[in-house]
Amino acid sequence: MSLPNHDVEWPPRHLKPILNQLEEWDAWYSGDPQRLHTYYAANVARWSPRPTQYAGGVGGWLARLWWGRPATTGEPPDKLHIPVAADLATTSADLLFSEPPKVVTDDSGTTAWLEQAGDRFQAVLLCAADVQAALGGVYLRVVWDRDVSDRPWVASVHADAAVPEWRYDQLHAVTFWRELQTDGQQVMRHLERHEPGGIIHGLYVGGLTSLGRRVPLTEHPETAGLAAQVTVNGDTIETGRQLTAAYVPNQMPSRRWRATPAGANLGRSDYEGVEPLMDKLDFVWSAWMRDIDLAKGRLIVPSYMLQSQGPGGGATFDVDQRLFTPVYDLPGQSGSGAGITVSQFAIRVEEHSRSANELLEQILRDAGYSQQTFGIAGEAAATATEIQSRERRSLVTRAKKALYWRPGLSSIVAAQLEIAHTVFRAKVTPQPPKITFADSVQEDQQRLATTADLLRRAEAASTETLVRLINPDWDGPQVEKEVTRIQAETGRQVQDPGTFTGG
Repeated sequence: MSLPNHDVEWPPRHLKPILNQLEEWDAWYSGDPQRLHTYYAANVARWSPRPTQYAGGVGGWLARLWWGRPATTGEPPDKLHIPVAADLATTSADLLFSEPPKVVTDDSGTTAWLEQAGDRFQAVLLCAADVQAALGGVYLRVVWDRDVSDRPWVASVHADAAVPEWRYDQLHAVTFWRELQTDGQQVMRHLERHEPGGIIHGLYVGGLTSLGRRVPLTEHPETAGLAAQVTVNGDTIETGRQLTAAYVPNQMPSRRWRATPAGANLGRSDYEGVEPLMDKLDFVWSAWMRDIDLAKGRLIVPSYMLQSQGPGGGATFDVDQRLFTPVYDLPGQSGSGAGITVSQFAIRVEEHSRSANELLEQILRDAGYSQQTFGIAGEAAATATEIQSRERRSLVTRAKKALYWRPGLSSIVAAQLEIAHTVFRAKVTPQPPKITFADSVQEDQQRLATTADLLRRAEAASTETLVRLINPDWDGPQVEKEVTRIQAETGRQVQDPGTFTGG
């Protein structure tokens, strides 16, 4: 299968419900109040043509959300936003990749080549995991450009810019797209299809909802450089057997798209199901700030205390004036008997604070995180065991997400090695590496050393057991080498008498 050679609807119709949902999550992820208002206002109008506050169904539900309510005429905008959605995404990425994962192959030269990427690879994964938590998943692809780097690297593509093709639950091919230029109703798009054996590039000139006609890659400077690389039928770059793209779902299964073939394998966002709670949290926060605004001290001054500024100039009050002469003094009117009234309302701090905290706690619980992860329960010093107990929910969520990252990372690194070997002639062995995530809660080395020393004195543990205790992330060969070194240095390693040839 190749890219379309004729005008088709774009994005494809079967993805529109999914893209609409991703647009909602993206609005929360952005933290922009204007984008939230624009999204919900547009969807209210689309779902319900009659007065939305009284409508039923999806339109009425959207309108009754805080961000779906129309602005009050004549009132200044008072909707504030707490970026808890952005905090969820950033925390998810930090839990996974604040420490770089260990990528190891059977060939030491290949492992050393991978380690040269260093911080750049970790930075890509941090950004990818951040977006993954928000949109329910993220794509990884292998890219290369000899003018930029002498080696291929891994880049991420967001879930709302891809058309995936699945074989059962495995990604078989995917088409990425981006809009290069928009001129009124005319849009120029670049499509990049990854499939086993090659990457197909296409440049199209169409409309806002149509792909349009296909034009040569040289028609736009962003794709002109690709024209010199394509080798098959003028649009394909050969890559070998490995698929040069991978998809990493955030969490599975996707409850919202479980019965939708196009979205069943896309994964579940951290925001799924908590959108109304985040909406209510913004409502409570905005009401709290409105209380503060209304509670500002105000003076109600009778008319006889005002100084006229002449016809059309209004009247003013002089706060330093000591004596006032009433203009009139009639019973029942604002005369000499009336004075200055102070108006100042109480601020309901406790009620708003408790409501906001309860909503935030429920949001974190539904998203799969502990309050302690966000510093809500304080930052008191604690041992690794105590931290694990307090943050168990967050650590379980992290472990589940790491389970989906391992095969995706292994697949894309194998594809990177294949491109490095075939295109750049690098001395590497294309093979799927072993991915090991660093422990998010590090034990105190002094505590571990004390424990190992006590076990050694009590003769209750072997050297291998002690090495694994101190280095829990090491694999078998690393442990064996370290045990051999320790035994040789301490003189506990005895040479085989059958091979002894010394004096």
